[in-house]
Amino acid sequence: MSLEEYTSFEHVEAKHEVVFIGRSNVGKSTLMRQLIGLKVRVGKRPGVTQRPNYYQFGDLLVTDMPGYGYMKGVDYRKQHKLRDLIVKYFEDNAPRIVCAVQVVDAKSFSEVVDRWDGRGEVPIDLELFAFLRDLNIPVIVAVNKMDNIYDREKNMVLDDIALRLGFSPPWSGWMDRIAPISAKKGDVDHLRKLLKDKLRSIKRPDLASCFS
Repeated sequence: MSLEEYTSFEHVEAKHEVVFIGRSNVGKSTLMRQLIGLKVRVGKRPGVTQRPNYYQFGDLLVTDMPGYGYMKGVDYRKQHKLRDLIVKYFEDNAPRIVCAVQVVDAKSFSEVVDRWDGRGEVPIDLELFAFLRDLNIPVIVAVNKMDNIYDREKNMVLDDIALRLGFSPPWSGWMDRIAPISAKKGDVDHLRKLLKDKLRSIKRPDLASCFS
């Protein structure tokens, strides 16, 4: 299947789309490199990627969105503008988005949520998750960097993440929406299966090969 690549917020024609979104430096680009088997741009520090990277396979667009949240060395106004652009992108393209993959860091997710809660603010990760669901966009939460969690603690960490997202533990009851992964180690098979299932659900099994 031929591939076209784009690197801006330009309008790109496609019938279907899978979007990867998450905080800066959670490993989105590394994950995409594992899933689509292509050289994907990987930032060396948080906030480097400030435009979407698009990878088009026929009428399927696979999009790596810029990281949101704190970006070292990036002016606050630019961060706020980027956040508005991301929101508008999802609003404009929701009808064609087959699913959004929200990538989170297994080790820091709960800590970051608690920090925002402690300031009396809505945690941005939870806000994004709720926003996508309000747009009726199916969301898969890819819990990355599981290799940084001790084996004996993995279920506890995943249960805590599930609970904060509004899912009743155990997390294993939500394996169609929560995918523990380690992009760096190449352990992404469960997420790959979920993505293929999403494409089959729209009767496009031919596109599933994109996530080989």
